[in-house]
Amino acid sequence: MRLTATVLNATDARRLAAFYSALLGWPVRAEEDGWVTLRDPAGGAALSFQTEESYVRPVWPAAEGAQQMMTHLDIACDDLAGAVARAVELGATVAGHQPQEHVRVCLDPDGHPFCLYVP
Repeated sequence: MRLTATVLNATDARRLAAFYSALLGWPVRAEEDGWVTLRDPAGGAALSFQTEESYVRPVWPAAEGAQQMMTHLDIACDDLAGAVARAVELGATVAGHQPQEHVRVCLDPDGHPFCLYVP
């Protein structure tokens, strides 16, 4: 067995895929109604997006009785401030709660948390 992709549900798969494609520089490898797959040109597992009509944004940080985050992405970068600025330019928001000094938690346009960090 091998992991081939991580899939994020979205209000609009194409819109969220466009955000991550621009952020990561990954091209679209497959697209159909309600589904988009991006693949790292260097190889590895893909990142896919599925439109889900009943999608509910997660809450960060977690709150009792609210939609919980099920997963998040860790994204390495060379310049943390520059990566955060780029993510915000593309439509992300910086989360109000930042649990680590050297990591920035951001929320993508559909509210999925992702972490930017310098290795």
